[in-house]
Amino acid sequence: MKSCCSVALLLAALPIILAVCPDKEPGLQPWTPGHSEAHRVTIGYGRRVLLTSSATVHSIEILNGGKLVIADTSRPILLRAKHILIGNKGELHVGSPDCPYKGNLTISLFGRADDADIEHSYFGRKYIGVGTGGTLEVHGAKKLSWTFLNKTLHPGEGNDNSYHFERGWGNRGIIIHVIDPSTGNVLHNDRFDTYRSKDESRRLAQYVAAVEDGMILAMVVNDEGSNNLEDTAKKALTKLGSRELTRLGFRHSWSFITVKGDSSLAVEDRAIYQGTKASSEAKSSRIFHTGYGEHFTITTSSQWVQEAEWTEWFDRDDERGSGDWEKLSDLHKAYPERLCSNPLDMEAETHDGIPANMTGEVFSKNDKNYGFVCLNKDQPDGLCHNYRVRFLCGKLVRPQASITVDTLSNSSILELADEAYGWKAGDRVVVASTDYSMHQAEEFDVLPCPACAPNQVKVQGKPVFVHMGEEVDGVDMRAEVGLLTRNVLVRGEMQPGCYGNEACKFFDFDTFGGHVKVEKGFGAVHFEGVEMKHMGQQSMGHYPVHFHMNGDVDEEGGYNPPTYVRDLSIHHTFSRCVTVHGSNGLLVKDIVGYDALGHCFFTEDGPEERNTFDHCLGLMIKAGTLLPSDRDSKMCRDITDGAYPGYIAKPRQDCSATSTFWMANPNNNLINCAAAGSEETGFWFIFHHVPTGPSEGMYSPGRTEHTPMGHFINNRAHSNYRAGMILDNGVKTTEANAKDKRPFLSLVGARYGPHEDADPFKPRVPALIHHFVAYKNEDHGAWLRGGDVWLDDCQFADNGIGLTLASGGTFPDDDGSRQQVKNSLFVGESANRGMPMPLNSVWGPGGTDLSERSLPRGVNFPIRGMQIYDGPINVQNCTFRKYIALDGRHTSAFAFRLNNSWQSCPNNNVTDITFDDVPLTSRVFFGEPGPWFSQMQMDGDKTTIFHDVDGSVSEYPGAFLVKEDNWLLRHPDCIDVPDWRAAICSGHYAQIYVQTRNPANLDLTMVKNEYPDRPLRLMGALGKKNHYQQFQPVVALAKGYTMHWDQAAPAEVTVWLINFNRGDWINVGICYPRGTAFTIISDIHNRLTKETRKTGVFMRTMDRDKMGHGHQSRGYYFWEEDTGLLFLKVRAHNEKDDYAFCSVKGCERVKIKAVIPKGSPPSDCMAEAYPRHAEMPVVDVPMPKKLPQSKLPETSEHFLEIRLESYNTRFFHIKEDFAFTEVNGKKIYQSDDGVQLTAIEGHSGKVLDTKGFRNSLLMGIPAQIDNYISNLKEETIVLVTSKGRLATRGIWTKALEQLGADPNVKLKDKMVFVGFKGSFKPDWVKMVLDDSLAKIHQVLPVPIVRKNSL
Repeated sequence: MKSCCSVALLLAALPIILAVCPDKEPGLQPWTPGHSEAHRVTIGYGRRVLLTSSATVHSIEILNGGKLVIADTSRPILLRAKHILIGNKGELHVGSPDCPYKGNLTISLFGRADDADIEHSYFGRKYIGVGTGGTLEVHGAKKLSWTFLNKTLHPGEGNDNSYHFERGWGNRGIIIHVIDPSTGNVLHNDRFDTYRSKDESRRLAQYVAAVEDGMILAMVVNDEGSNNLEDTAKKALTKLGSRELTRLGFRHSWSFITVKGDSSLAVEDRAIYQGTKASSEAKSSRIFHTGYGEHFTITTSSQWVQEAEWTEWFDRDDERGSGDWEKLSDLHKAYPERLCSNPLDMEAETHDGIPANMTGEVFSKNDKNYGFVCLNKDQPDGLCHNYRVRFLCGKLVRPQASITVDTLSNSSILELADEAYGWKAGDRVVVASTDYSMHQAEEFDVLPCPACAPNQVKVQGKPVFVHMGEEVDGVDMRAEVGLLTRNVLVRGEMQPGCYGNEACKFFDFDTFGGHVKVEKGFGAVHFEGVEMKHMGQQSMGHYPVHFHMNGDVDEEGGYNPPTYVRDLSIHHTFSRCVTVHGSNGLLVKDIVGYDALGHCFFTEDGPEERNTFDHCLGLMIKAGTLLPSDRDSKMCRDITDGAYPGYIAKPRQDCSATSTFWMANPNNNLINCAAAGSEETGFWFIFHHVPTGPSEGMYSPGRTEHTPMGHFINNRAHSNYRAGMILDNGVKTTEANAKDKRPFLSLVGARYGPHEDADPFKPRVPALIHHFVAYKNEDHGAWLRGGDVWLDDCQFADNGIGLTLASGGTFPDDDGSRQQVKNSLFVGESANRGMPMPLNSVWGPGGTDLSERSLPRGVNFPIRGMQIYDGPINVQNCTFRKYIALDGRHTSAFAFRLNNSWQSCPNNNVTDITFDDVPLTSRVFFGEPGPWFSQMQMDGDKTTIFHDVDGSVSEYPGAFLVKEDNWLLRHPDCIDVPDWRAAICSGHYAQIYVQTRNPANLDLTMVKNEYPDRPLRLMGALGKKNHYQQFQPVVALAKGYTMHWDQAAPAEVTVWLINFNRGDWINVGICYPRGTAFTIISDIHNRLTKETRKTGVFMRTMDRDKMGHGHQSRGYYFWEEDTGLLFLKVRAHNEKDDYAFCSVKGCERVKIKAVIPKGSPPSDCMAEAYPRHAEMPVVDVPMPKKLPQSKLPETSEHFLEIRLESYNTRFFHIKEDFAFTEVNGKKIYQSDDGVQLTAIEGHSGKVLDTKGFRNSLLMGIPAQIDNYISNLKEETIVLVTSKGRLATRGIWTKALEQLGADPNVKLKDKMVFVGFKGSFKPDWVKMVLDDSLAKIHQVLPVPIVRKNSL
């Protein structure tokens, strides 16, 4: 009854089942057009046809209710056409969402670019075109699109494996294995004790009879198998091909391999038992081939094994008399129970353990059966050594039987993160590179593998490169594995070589592939489960998949279900992968784009929004010719040089931006995507200030620069040259012209500041980047420039530079915004060591073990984790791992942009930082002249600063880290960090921007009045040919400064108050020529509205003190004509938001217009200004206390704070000398004139000893100080101070050279010296000399560790 009900239900549901399969739809007419390249087919006027077999036609046009359905048959179908046009109310169906196409269909588009046919005005040639009102429904079989390796694949590693079976005592009889000939897998095994029982013999015969023909049988005897072996078993095995079994005797060894049903393949061996003290073995082996270049070897072994062991050493005789006689017969008599009668081997050596054959002596006998004899008369010196001997004695034999199956194959097993559903033998996959070079991606063909688990696939061949399949040092570095083949294939038919177009300058292959293009107003498009090969053309508008000016293609555009392309394998393409042009709301999901020319996933003009790229993979993305951003350096020069008169291409600025994901509008979603190798960049967010091309006029100027970012979640980028991700730049939206000769759509600058509704006057909306993984990108993991760009839970590893957050260079364009990275991991040099590439690899030492590894850019490139550029930024709760500097490579966790001319913000805040496997010396590096750093003469190189909010970097909470030689920011209590080229300081810091005009090509020298001998020379942030110049120093507030010029002072100077809070001030004195007249005002400039409002004027005062009594509407200036200094007190009068550079009302400025006398000399007033205006250095903000040990991380490393001073004081005519050494806050005063040495243990930082040496000793024979230093242990820190009138000459000074002092130094009365006794000279070894005050205040990393050399 139940059966009848089931049949009834099935019959009732049948119409529904059939309805979802388009080729089962009633009324379809079978269609077999045959094969003619001249046949132009039109399917229209309600005609509905079913293609049931392969066909070749010139073209197919479907329109006016026409419908073409491809039959899902067991026979492959090949449809060849020059083009397929789906016009108004036309439909093409291949499968459906609920009935995916199961057969094999190939749509092959043929034709050449130079065909005589007239090309379509919209679609061109060689296309599938979906016109207005057209419907395209293609639904191939459902397959896993791509996944990750879950086990690392090593070079040459395949699925080679061995099966080994071994038995000894207690497993008597005949052992049989049944082996599958197609795989080498053991299907069954059993043992038959034919020594004990005839029943076992009969069971053996039955067992063999039950084995299927074609199976491999491997047999061995273990111990004894002949005693009860009956004829039934012997006949059964003889039938299998055995010739030796009938002669099997007591304890004979026997091995046998055969294939049931083919006795000609049998191999066999037998060995007679030799007794209890002799070995014997029967061994057989045969190779079996399984196909695909694989084979396995079966080896069977049956043996009696005699093992051996060495006796103790014997010495019966010595060298006295005629020599040393160690005869075996004499030893037997002396040690009858401890020596065998027939040794297997013998060794002789002297009593010192020197082997006899190494002594050079001549031996009369050296034989295991006789013994050892050395005669004195045979030796050159007439005397033998005293020798001892030992013998190798055999044990009683034991049985051993083994069966081994060694699989040797030209195949590999890929362990995947997901079940490889739909992947079949014959499919092709690509495994991404996990090193710097994208060219380490490798393709493999899938092989049959019945034994594979659901998440395993067997592929032909073995990898050439390592492909990671695991998390490495906390970073997910698993290689992507993408499917390239599918059962529905759309391809372009290609010519054997390039022909007849400009692309042939750059490519030697045909680049005129097929393409699929969708026109505005289409009826429906759902395109999935398709392989696309040799698609795209090196001409505009012809891409593998191209949605062109479609507007909204989801529910908002009336499309239900929404439009999608998914589960596509697009590979070996000639122009992009998926192009979204003027279209919104498209779902692009589960796409693999591989080996493509030009940007792969491409949004074109700027208005494209709400599109979702979900779980898309792009790899091996190469340069193309179409746009400047597609081109490499050669293409850029060849195509654009001279495109406008006088234009000379600058490839790295104007072009060279090939990207896997090219986002022209930030309001698109990227989720779970991977950019696994591009010639330039993985993800690039680019901005069109106005929409370009056919999208012109679709939004107001600047809208995309303020559009909030869509979802950017769980994406990854690796193996890219320039960067894993860039958020920066725009494209030039005007044609080349005399003012700007760069070509249309060249790269230009742009600034991103996301706001609600893309309105900069509405609240900011941060761009959120969540769980982004970037590794093995040669230059940057990510370069992100903008307003509020916030990263959370990200991972950066093995990048040249992990992350740079950039604002505006000069000003943050979105003032009040900030960038931040939180809860993220940075790894400098991971355990993924990579592999060398033959032509373009950078290979050298690195990592924690200094092993050879692939490196970014250059062997000595300064690898950096967080690169601080301008700001403001926050770095919070981040871990830095494995950043280890070498002598010759300045690796560091934190560093600054190289060769930087722009500002550095004091509101760059760092907090909650964890260091793991990062030496103290490698935490920070401010730079020094040399390779990659140039001369460190650009303004931004000199003004670097960041705020260590909680001391997790420097151990001094609240401290600011500044460049060691920036005396605009330093005060007397700052602490030097020599390894970082930095100083730890405290203070209130801000910035001033000094803009100059008429002239603009001058240099500024700025002096802090407290340190007049430490000026800072600035060249300006802009080029010398600019119409104005801008200097951007960081300053300490409530201090006085003077400014000087290398030419006559500029006629216009504007001082911007940057990061000044209300009430903050500084005094400035600006140098001008005598006779200069001034007009000085203050104003507020709103950079958003571009409006400027005058707020006050400055009046001249003859009383300098009156400058401090001004107010916003009226200030005062003091013109000190004899020194040439114009003095102003610049003060902020308005409140400022936390991260804003300017006040809530705008940027407060002071503008000076000066009438400069003609012919004035350079305005350098330093000689007149000082010492007249010099000030006593004062610490306004006390230095923070060093964190106590209890609050420092649990590590052996820490900073040792030391302070040394040698000075004199004068009270009227009374002069006194003082000197002291301070270690971690504990002072040690020097009592006597001369020098005092304090020794500190270099490993722990513990003070070991303090010793003074009077001048009288120094002027004599300096044995005491010399001996003292000589007796110190290696790796001892030695602190030296002087007191009184020092003996500056004499032999004693040589003692200081042992501690690292310069041998040519000329001492002065006051000396402080930090030295080191050891085999190397640390960076912090330092000597300061002066006539009245010498001082060193610095921290030393303890324990002292020598840097490894590059």
